[in-house]
Amino acid sequence: MTGEAGGPRAGWTLMAVCARNAAQRGAHTALICEDRRTSYAELHRDSNRAAHAMAAAGIGRGSRVAYLGRESEYYYLTVLACAKAGAVIVPVNWRLTAAEVAHILRDSGAELLFVDQEFAATADAVLSGAGAGGPRTVVRLDATGPGGVHDRGAGLRAWYADAPEHEPHPGTGPDDAVLQIYTSGTTGLPKGVVIAHRTFFTLPAAIAAAGADGGDWIDWRADDVSLISLPGFGIAGLGWFLHGLCAGATHVVLPMYAAGEAVRLIGRYKVTITFVAPAMLQMMLDERGVTPESFASLRKIAYGAAPISQALLRRSLEMFGCQLAQIYASTEAGSVAVCLPPSAHRVGSALLKAAGRACPGNDIKIVDRAGSRLGPGEIGQVCIRTPARMLGYWRRPEATAEVLADGWLHMGDAGYLDEEGYLFLCDRINDTIIVAGQNIYPAEVEKQLGEHPAVADAAVVGVPDERWGEAVHAAVVLRAGARVRPRELLLFLRGRLADYKIPIRYHVLEALPRNPSGKILRRAVREQLASDQAATPA
Repeated sequence: MTGEAGGPRAGWTLMAVCARNAAQRGAHTALICEDRRTSYAELHRDSNRAAHAMAAAGIGRGSRVAYLGRESEYYYLTVLACAKAGAVIVPVNWRLTAAEVAHILRDSGAELLFVDQEFAATADAVLSGAGAGGPRTVVRLDATGPGGVHDRGAGLRAWYADAPEHEPHPGTGPDDAVLQIYTSGTTGLPKGVVIAHRTFFTLPAAIAAAGADGGDWIDWRADDVSLISLPGFGIAGLGWFLHGLCAGATHVVLPMYAAGEAVRLIGRYKVTITFVAPAMLQMMLDERGVTPESFASLRKIAYGAAPISQALLRRSLEMFGCQLAQIYASTEAGSVAVCLPPSAHRVGSALLKAAGRACPGNDIKIVDRAGSRLGPGEIGQVCIRTPARMLGYWRRPEATAEVLADGWLHMGDAGYLDEEGYLFLCDRINDTIIVAGQNIYPAEVEKQLGEHPAVADAAVVGVPDERWGEAVHAAVVLRAGARVRPRELLLFLRGRLADYKIPIRYHVLEALPRNPSGKILRRAVREQLASDQAATPA
């Protein structure tokens, strides 16, 4: 498919689209990071070389390759190199503890690990206890140059320096795995979601086929300058880049999101499109000195990955001066499944409370507990049918079968459809807490709280938060005669969990509300804690 003209096609692979961009727009800037520019020709050439270096290290079709580091042009180069080697990239959340990283490396069976200098200590701690089960090859991405100056990517460049530049031929197709992202479940055990090449082409191809209606969804254009705001270790950040790659757009990379830097980059590089969590919108709007002129280059902002308040939505409509589109998706969905299009973003519109309607090529249905389809206005479980969906959970066929049934992805959310097919969400069936786009699973936090000698029982829930969408709160029942201060619990969890998973408030209850079968009634806990928070003086 190298050199094919026109828009994205559902049968493409990441290798094919990378080759096409190099052939048709090789001099065009593909990536900008910390003012370093990488052209599409350079991206293609260097990812070819890195793929050959992987092959020389014994990495082949289906091998897992882990990446522990912040976003940079070298991360996206590595993603494409894995695709060209026939391997599967396993991005690791750099906020995780050593124990959490160790589980991902062990479960995935990663044979090769790329690691930033910044996270070398975490990698060393993991590998020192891994024994024969850890990656057999570790590549340090960075190096120290003359005078002790940090040189980002120097270690990676040195690793593939002698490799050939020609295109590899791994024999992979659109249905082969290329990405494995870890997302926890209600058991608290992270599961690897396996994603195929086809995932990143189905939506752009469907939107292109929609013709004139395509612009009222999420569209990517060859002349776009796209700001990657969300981290690349998740499907949102990485998927945003790969969808833009289909169009041959320019991507501005933030190693870590900071609102002031995001505003600066939008102005400096005339960013036209971006995808953010609502908390990021709030932080940009709260930056000192911002005006509508600060965002004059933007034509479209996609937002999602967390609840948004109506007040923030109104403020965004007034300040940004561009089209807004809301996204509803999941790692398992692979790509955008539902979108509230720009045409629905009108002040006062009842549709502003909707998640949106099915994107081209996708379908939605609401089912009851028996799996029967429900009618408009009836609340049940949200199910999505999308060609972008995951291949399955890594080595977990039972969990895969539970989530995927008859081609439908069961999203774990409760909601209803109106007469026009717009989806309205009511609650999350699986109790996931979402803080600034990051998924947090109560069982994982509760397990660690239960290790504290003073805690007899615990329930962790999300409480609405104006800035972050939700905040993590813990309700604890203490053992007889025990006393503990909230700060003690917070310090106890540090090092056991990533910082963003640690509850920010702790409430001591006499008992947790449970149903007759003993299951915690999380909605009742949320309501009680929200009431307590409202009653507490600021």
